[in-house]
Amino acid sequence: MENVVISGSGLFTPAATISNEELVNSFNQYVDQFNQQYAQEIADGQMDALDYSSCEFIEKASGIKSRHVLYKVGILDPAIMRPVFDRRDEQQAPEMVEMALHAAKEALQQAGKTAADVDLIICAASNMQRPYPALAIELQQLLGATGYAYDMNVACSSATFAISNAVNAIRGGTARVVLVVNPEFASPQVNYRSRDSHFIFGDVCTATIIEAQSSCSSPLAFRIMGMRLKTQFSNNIRCDVNYTEHCFSEPDPEVAFFKQQGRKVFKELLPLVAEVIQDEMAAQDVTAADLKRLWLHQANINMNIFAAKKILGRDPEPAEAPLVLDTYANTASAGSIIAFHLNKQGLKTGDKAILCSFGAGYSVGCLVLEQC
Repeated sequence: MENVVISGSGLFTPAATISNEELVNSFNQYVDQFNQQYAQEIADGQMDALDYSSCEFIEKASGIKSRHVLYKVGILDPAIMRPVFDRRDEQQAPEMVEMALHAAKEALQQAGKTAADVDLIICAASNMQRPYPALAIELQQLLGATGYAYDMNVACSSATFAISNAVNAIRGGTARVVLVVNPEFASPQVNYRSRDSHFIFGDVCTATIIEAQSSCSSPLAFRIMGMRLKTQFSNNIRCDVNYTEHCFSEPDPEVAFFKQQGRKVFKELLPLVAEVIQDEMAAQDVTAADLKRLWLHQANINMNIFAAKKILGRDPEPAEAPLVLDTYANTASAGSIIAFHLNKQGLKTGDKAILCSFGAGYSVGCLVLEQC
């Protein structure tokens, strides 16, 4: 079976940032306005008063301190509380394609490839700006790549599922060099009026180049030793936006927003994550002592520490399981790839590592990697 590697990675980070302090100040202004507007209904017991948010609450719940966003305008205005931006016409690439273009160029440069070398592009993300034509095909045109391209969505596991698809395409002979992009334009799906979720997501895009080891010229590449994917249905993380919404007599104003039952997710998903990782480690004859790095999904600091401790059998050192969610927040499928991109130096040939993402579905995608 042909050896396949990740030969390059790329990252696009929006310039604008929002700190917890800014977010909390905006949210608490909204709370004051809401509670004042509905004071009588609250007093009569017809409606619950809203509670304040705080930086301490956010950091304890998630480990997040700030996040990057494409469009900051509107998000912090208590009268708007959503990103405000102009609709692009059919002659303009949507934001997700534009983000992917930036990340792709860095990944290609790292891998020592050009767009002409790429014959498959997979755009994998938790949400898409349109159903068709595929964003990946528009990116293919803008890059000048050949072959074929498609979009796919497995929520926060989209990146690792897409890399696995890329490996299978190379081994099956339908592609030679694959570009996987994960443009996560997540800020529009955030309900900034919800105390439980107003702080969770940020915007970013990652990219990876997947190719046969025999064609790799990159000085820093990782062989994909093993892959394991698993899904199990759950309603505990949802985003219900869909093309039929306008057909209903009473459209749901909340339909576009992410929602989750966090405690249930923590309790149910993490054992599944540990099982998938440990099963693939056993299949590849890799022990916890062999692992030099864990690049895990960046959703919540408590989830990451729990998962890393379960895998290693001890508390992880910061360098062993690097966190990026403090400054990037939850970036859906891109999170584990950001951790990989920013923390893949310092390993030696033969060192083993885990790249794993997990999320809605439930879904878990685990890759066992070895530095070439």
